[in-house]
Amino acid sequence: MSYQCPLCFQPLDFANQQWRCENNHQFDRAKEGYVNLMPVQHKRSKQPGDSAEMMQARRAFLDGGYYQPLQQRVAELLASTLPIEPQALLDIGCGEGYYTAAVAARLSQERTVAVYGLDVAKVAIRSAAKRYPTVSFCVASSHRLPFADASLDAVLRIYAPCKAEELARVVKPGGVVVTVSPGPRHLYQLKQQVYQEVQLHAEHDEQLEGFSCELAESLAYPMALPGEQAANLLQMTPFAWRASPEVQQGLLDMATFACETDFAIRLYRRG
Repeated sequence: MSYQCPLCFQPLDFANQQWRCENNHQFDRAKEGYVNLMPVQHKRSKQPGDSAEMMQARRAFLDGGYYQPLQQRVAELLASTLPIEPQALLDIGCGEGYYTAAVAARLSQERTVAVYGLDVAKVAIRSAAKRYPTVSFCVASSHRLPFADASLDAVLRIYAPCKAEELARVVKPGGVVVTVSPGPRHLYQLKQQVYQEVQLHAEHDEQLEGFSCELAESLAYPMALPGEQAANLLQMTPFAWRASPEVQQGLLDMATFACETDFAIRLYRRG
């Protein structure tokens, strides 16, 4: 399967370390192996997406295994619902590739499938491509997916935004979308460190036009984090923007920080 040109939407062919369409739009393959399909005119800022500090904190936290139950659940869910001979799967908002690589490894046990990871943050994609060379990574917008109509068997979307009509465009009939969003009590104790009044995450059953929801489940468990990992967790969440330096230091100084996880997992199938 090929990428699609983000400028003229024609297929991109790969040759001489470069992706090129029939209209001569060119995109170089970086030395780490990824391709940047985010034209400068599509950027909303100079460096969109997570910062290097956020990415490094997330990598350190995820490498600690605290979200491994979620990683293994989405990998198993995709493995059990994909057809026998799928062609391609995309992880939208893949970050540094923690979930993408696990899904690719799980699927490779039984079938051959091209796995793609997409994120708007170049620093995250560069890191992912260096660490997981078996996955095809690209810098691109989730609102302008660089893939042809009905070209993907499955999409994984963990916290990432993407319009329903864009998902319906790229997913094959019968294909699936797996989403993960925060459940009501997700990271409740961390929010208590930042906000005077803590609100539960709102519960909402997302409706994806063109898809039917086949599965809705929650995955919740407690975590006991050393102070450094609690600080990493804060840094990788949106709460970090509201947290004072005192809150950050307070987490670092804790011997153990107890915190809940609460993930809402959904599986949708394309009509």
